[in-house]
Amino acid sequence: MADAAVIFDVDGVLLELTRAEEDVFFRPFAKYCDESKLSRDWNSYKIRNDEDITKEICAQLNIKDHEKITQQYLSLLRVMLQNRHAFESHTAPFDERLPDLSRNTVEIEGAGKLLQGLAEHVTLGIATANFRQAAELRLAQAGLWPYVETCAFGADGGGHKHEILSRALNIVNLPKSRIVYIGDNLNDVEAGLLHGVHFIGFSTSQKRLEDLKVAGAKHLSSNHITTRHIINAMLNL
Repeated sequence: MADAAVIFDVDGVLLELTRAEEDVFFRPFAKYCDESKLSRDWNSYKIRNDEDITKEICAQLNIKDHEKITQQYLSLLRVMLQNRHAFESHTAPFDERLPDLSRNTVEIEGAGKLLQGLAEHVTLGIATANFRQAAELRLAQAGLWPYVETCAFGADGGGHKHEILSRALNIVNLPKSRIVYIGDNLNDVEAGLLHGVHFIGFSTSQKRLEDLKVAGAKHLSSNHITTRHIINAMLNL
């Protein structure tokens, strides 16, 4: 077992969240409303993760079986990532409109190389607001899942990001000084500070980096070459 760990948020750190992937999350609600009008501002929901957002929308629409909605979403995502023609057939009962599938899972530049280089030295994992299975499907398509699968935690079970991160920390079971968490959102900063681990605020957006700094992030990176240098210094690699 490695004596250090690096845990990543997924969207904005390892993968871009494309419009097609965003749209497919809301597609199962098309039977009940105009899903295009559901908020795409993830921060507008009470708890910012896939499970709690699904429950919140289901409550608003008086949908009793949120698990059914979740399974429909995961099924659609799987088919979408595998085959466009099959996705078109699969979604026909929901809506004739289809998302732009020209860009499905998109890796953040340098993410794969970063994971590959770190895998020799540390335990790698994820703490994401995605459903774990959704994260697996998307990371697998990008070839990144094998690096993080042994310590992968998502929205399943609900809770704020600091609660999701807590589940990952319990698995790695290392001193906080030997753990780095990397995220791109204000709730990631909060989670890292609350748990007392090293935190790196990552974003390709200068505005986002400034927001992360104001929220308390002491270490910032806009590319994964810099991310690796910061990790090396934090963990003496």
